[in-house]
Amino acid sequence: MALHNRIVLLGPPGSGKGTQGAILAERMGIQEISAGELLRAEARTDSDLGREVASYINEGRLVPSELIVHLMKQAFLAPENSNGFISDGFPRSVEQAEILHEMEEGPEFNGKKIDLVLLIDVPDDYILQRILGRTQCATCGTFYHDTFKPTKVAGVCDVCGGKEFAKRADDTEETVVSRLRIYREATAPLIPYYENKGLLVRVDGTGPIDAVSERIKEIVKY
Repeated sequence: MALHNRIVLLGPPGSGKGTQGAILAERMGIQEISAGELLRAEARTDSDLGREVASYINEGRLVPSELIVHLMKQAFLAPENSNGFISDGFPRSVEQAEILHEMEEGPEFNGKKIDLVLLIDVPDDYILQRILGRTQCATCGTFYHDTFKPTKVAGVCDVCGGKEFAKRADDTEETVVSRLRIYREATAPLIPYYENKGLLVRVDGTGPIDAVSERIKEIVKY
């Protein structure tokens, strides 16, 4: 049995949270719960809550913490997640963390609380290099990286043989710097918050994906 099974993933944009969360979830046999995906899925429904969430998303406004917490609470308490989960993108602020902590003290959680906050630690200059070097095959969508994952034959997709490549529109230095600034202002305060609770463990997020996964394995003990 894993040493931890209710895990929050923290880290700046481009740190590899999504990739490592998916790997960890598969290896542990539990679900990765993405706040962003839950919000988008709810927005596609015709419920009152779905229409409310959709209005925020469509107008480019931040979804209030109360709505996000409500959706995440439902996911955390769902029967299929009774053996644990990995939370990616929640909590995103100290405000959300405090609301979650209050809920965990209630009878619904029955003592099952977040037991590990895993910070995937990556310096800003490394993130810039990682994101700005990303390219994608325009034909089949396979991702590559100028430094970390180049094509075997220069200019030719390994999968489909396509020769046209494109970068994501938001993979610009200006956009990345802006996202990092927002992370530092809104989300990074969670680091001392969870350190003070004795839940936070840092893991070096640089290097190959497999190497980072092995570091995480040593912490989680799955």
